[in-house]
Amino acid sequence: MEKEDLKVLNKGEEEEMELQGYRLCRWRLALVGLGVLCTGGFLLLLLYWMPEWCVKSTCTRTTARDAEVVLMRSTDEFRRWFLARVRVMLAPGRNPFHSLETQTTSPSSPSCPFSSPPLANGHTTHPSDCDPDQELFRIYADYQPTQIRYFTFHSTTYYWSDEVQNFDVLTGLEDLQVSCSTLHSEHSAGLTRNQQEYRRLFFGVNEIAVKVPSVFKLLIKEVLNPFYIFQLFSVILWSADEYYYYAVAILFMSIISIATSLYTIKKQYIMLHDMVATHSIVRVSVCRANNEIEEILSTDLVPGDVMVIPSNGTIMPCDAVLVSGTCIVNESMLTGESVPVTKTNLPDPLPGERGEDNDSAYNTEGHKRHTLFCGTHVIQTRFYTGDLVKAVVVRTGFSTAKGQLVRSILYPKPTDFKLYRDAYLFLLCLVAIAGIGFVYSIVLSIMNEVPAKTIIIESLDIITITVPPALPAAMTAGIVYAQRRLKNLGIFCISPQRINICGQINLVCFDKTGTLTEDGLDLWGVQRVENGSFHLSEENAYKENLVKSQFVACMATCHSLTKIEGQLSGDPLDLKMFEATGWILEEATEEETALHNRIMPTVVKPPKQLLPPEPAVTPEQDMELYELSSAYEIGIVRQFPFSSALQRMCVVARLLGEKRMDAYMKGAPEVVASLCKKETVPENFADVLEGYTKEGFRVIALAHRRLESKLNWHKVQNISRDHIEANMEFLGLIIMQNKLKAETPAVLQDLHQASIRTVMVTGDNMLTAISVARDCGMIPPQDTVIIADALPPHDGQAAKITWRYADKPSKTPHLEEVNITLDDVCHIDEPKKQELYHFAMNGKSFAVISEHFPDMLQKLVLHGTVFARMAPDQKTQLIEALQGVDYFVGMCGDGANDCGALKRAHGGISLSELEASVASPFTSKTPNISCVPSLIREGRAALITSFCVFKFMALYSIIQYISVTLLYSILSNLGDFQFLFIDIAIILLIVFTMSLNPAWKDLVSRRPPSGLISGPLLFSVLTQILICLGFQTVTFLWVRQQPWYTVWKPFTDACNNSSHINMSDHNETEIDDHNIQNYENTSLFYVSSFQYLVVAIVFSKGKPFRQPSYKNWPFVLSALTLYVFLLFIMFYPVKAIDDFLEIVCVPFDWRVKLFILILVNAAVSVLVEGAMDLRAYKCLTRLCCPSKMTPKARYMHLAQELRVDPDWPPKPTTTTEAKSLPENGSTYQIMKNS
Repeated sequence: MEKEDLKVLNKGEEEEMELQGYRLCRWRLALVGLGVLCTGGFLLLLLYWMPEWCVKSTCTRTTARDAEVVLMRSTDEFRRWFLARVRVMLAPGRNPFHSLETQTTSPSSPSCPFSSPPLANGHTTHPSDCDPDQELFRIYADYQPTQIRYFTFHSTTYYWSDEVQNFDVLTGLEDLQVSCSTLHSEHSAGLTRNQQEYRRLFFGVNEIAVKVPSVFKLLIKEVLNPFYIFQLFSVILWSADEYYYYAVAILFMSIISIATSLYTIKKQYIMLHDMVATHSIVRVSVCRANNEIEEILSTDLVPGDVMVIPSNGTIMPCDAVLVSGTCIVNESMLTGESVPVTKTNLPDPLPGERGEDNDSAYNTEGHKRHTLFCGTHVIQTRFYTGDLVKAVVVRTGFSTAKGQLVRSILYPKPTDFKLYRDAYLFLLCLVAIAGIGFVYSIVLSIMNEVPAKTIIIESLDIITITVPPALPAAMTAGIVYAQRRLKNLGIFCISPQRINICGQINLVCFDKTGTLTEDGLDLWGVQRVENGSFHLSEENAYKENLVKSQFVACMATCHSLTKIEGQLSGDPLDLKMFEATGWILEEATEEETALHNRIMPTVVKPPKQLLPPEPAVTPEQDMELYELSSAYEIGIVRQFPFSSALQRMCVVARLLGEKRMDAYMKGAPEVVASLCKKETVPENFADVLEGYTKEGFRVIALAHRRLESKLNWHKVQNISRDHIEANMEFLGLIIMQNKLKAETPAVLQDLHQASIRTVMVTGDNMLTAISVARDCGMIPPQDTVIIADALPPHDGQAAKITWRYADKPSKTPHLEEVNITLDDVCHIDEPKKQELYHFAMNGKSFAVISEHFPDMLQKLVLHGTVFARMAPDQKTQLIEALQGVDYFVGMCGDGANDCGALKRAHGGISLSELEASVASPFTSKTPNISCVPSLIREGRAALITSFCVFKFMALYSIIQYISVTLLYSILSNLGDFQFLFIDIAIILLIVFTMSLNPAWKDLVSRRPPSGLISGPLLFSVLTQILICLGFQTVTFLWVRQQPWYTVWKPFTDACNNSSHINMSDHNETEIDDHNIQNYENTSLFYVSSFQYLVVAIVFSKGKPFRQPSYKNWPFVLSALTLYVFLLFIMFYPVKAIDDFLEIVCVPFDWRVKLFILILVNAAVSVLVEGAMDLRAYKCLTRLCCPSKMTPKARYMHLAQELRVDPDWPPKPTTTTEAKSLPENGSTYQIMKNS
């Protein structure tokens, strides 16, 4: 069908998908049904695994509007297919926000709420006890019911929209693009019951429902895995061939594997369900449109409801915006920061002030200081003059912040890793080899006139031998052991498959505050400003002569501290600043705020000992008047909370007894200075600030302004902050110290030595970040830092980047020759002659460069070391940009605002154990970055273990394949118990113990290969296959050349002279139908059994990624035990064992010859693999890094290009300007500054 009917869902978002509409076709369904019957259900399985085939074989294309089934394909690199059934519901209107007339409705609640009609699969959007159609017509008799088409996918409902001619998601009140003033005027009264019922039709029940699937459902899903289906086929085949014991053993293994898997999955579901279910259903009070307060269940809430926040606090059941009152909230569930946050009511601009700037459309991100998020804990509320604290519900269910977090856990992105893709390719190669054997055995059997049944069973048997059934269990073992070792190190993992990927990490991004540095800040000093010039810096402001200064008043009032159960609580920076003044904070009680018509503000006052002594009181003076005049108290009248977008906070306060109010502001120095009168900002402000930030101090600026006398309390409550935050007087700087954690420099040094790049991503000031990067060794002292300042297009001018050098290094003559060093390309041990450089930029520049200089961004991230003032979503974009140039990225943060980045990175490790970090694949109990090298070491060990196990399992299947193929040529095979002994006693024991090698103690600069399809690995496997093939073929041919050799019969006695066992009782042996007992079988069984052990030892690698195998005592013990047992049965036959394994007696001299053959085989295998290890790395380096060869990774390729670019890195005298060229998109040109 025409291409234009391909719709795009969630355009530009993470879950972007292409959608096609299909209609069910009866004759196709009938044909598929017939096919399912003919294939015994196998076709149904195939369609279950392939949604695309399923839809295309049973449906015909139609428009998305008329679709009965939609077929979706993700637009990411995985290109996964999904299908969903389109359903229809009846509703009185097309849009949940249509204002339906309610005259026809009775004031009392209807006997049955609206609900969607029963659907094809018995699913309804919410429970209903009466016929919904009748109910719809009864309540809305004037309305013609509308058919609304929708489908549900990944816990999100998509509705058909005629406006956009596509399926769309209804998120909540934000869909209306409602302005702040409209939210106050039109949405703060509440909904009628009927409006609420109508909206619930669309938004569904307000619940984040994590359904724990039944064991039966999980079992079906797990058992329908292609691998288990193959195992079932194998078991049926072996049973048909009377290999009952082996079939039972494999069946037993599969059952244990499935049971373990089910237990783990079920446990994860229950854990997530319990986490979400806590406080998810509570009773809430809502305001109705007729000013009634009604108590309902939180599951009934819909966007637009007005919820009353109880004074004793609650756990929020939805996302809601405060329209009256203030709340103190613990948002640790969402941000990972357990510091209480003050949420204020959404500003309601006065009619005259409703410009575009003051009255913007409400959105949860931009107005998060006024938004209460689902799952966060409201600790206490503040309300005045009897008003209730009210919030308008904006989002419910899975649309909420908590819902999105849960969805990201429920439906994670698949882990794309070369190892897993190569594993499938490798299995395909094995299947191809099996195909050759399959054809060979059929041809051979036909030539020897073997019965048809035997031909079918034996030729299919070859396939089950070549693809080892124990492979997934073997591959999982290494990861399970690594997970256990990580747990012992205090690192918990919710995504075990990522452990292997961590072994490839070659770049780690670190958050700064709380990760590289200590969480708290210490006050280092203050530097006051008077008459437009700086005083000398002072240690603190706790002085009598400063107690009544505006500087101290600003420190004492400009914060969001509150008392919770008598304890001061709030932002650590605010706490340190307030404690430095020594003042006391007093808050009005709930009773006082409710009783007084006038506001009872939070009051701060200095301790009495700090106030200057007053003259003695004479008896005739009025005592009360004296106390009033001597009291020095400041009341905080209004608070404009700190906004990371504005980088400042502001309060309006009044000194007791004063008529006029004061505004105090604190924030980022550059921002505060820009809002002050120029004459009050010292001329050397920039130099002083740079001096502090270069030393790594966190600097906060303070400012003050006397407000006009006409601004009374009521006007202040409604004024916009822009009116207050202008024409301020600059008061000075507070200098805070953020100390590095003790472990930080050493860990970063270890990572650098291992050629792992380190990058800092922080929300802090640029120069402070650069200074901390220098202090911790991320940027060596001699290296240059180039700051990229990007400006967006303005007044017709194109976007441009200005380059400046941060700290003017003393050595700059050779900057023309600066090159990016690539430790990952070729590790050259020569001293580096060229000077190194690092790029630094802030969030604003990053946004401009991402949009206007996409090709430049790739070059910048190649050597970008400091990214400052980065918003949470920008951190995620940076991770994506780094992954875009083929870096394997690790991210380490404290879980606060790093959630997205932690999830997106190949290995995200959170230092916070709070709920928000649940989305992070790894969580560390140790609150410092020492967990990062540990994780990478364990990842490398797990990766090498996976390679060892895969190589061993491949060799095991090939060795067995060679044995069986050789025996097929004489119409023989391995016996049931021989298979059992090899597969259970040798293979399983070895595989599960060879995975136990712990990680090597140091991080080395070499990285393990990322895929199985790499030169050395394939060469290693192929050489071992040839060695095993050679020695088995020699054994097979040589035994037939022996003078004593005859075709074995039950009465044959080839070792009557050389064995101490009397073989006369062999005459009683049963006739062997399968021709198992013969000299070829016995000889090949001995040789191949030793080959499995030799290969296991050869492939079990130690240094530089794992501890040597001799330290893995379970493996050493298992191998020795098997060697001793095999040598024992070879040289001292025991009749019971021989009969069990169906081995025949051979002369002693032949056993000695076999032993010599096995020793030579072992020596050749060890020597060849040893030679490979010694030379492979050097050869590989030569192969991968010839001067003219283009490297595979994109960042290496870019580095090679930049090495010969004369204009790179940009000089400090240049500006780079964006230039739009139609033929090749965005590009740029570098110009000299005039």
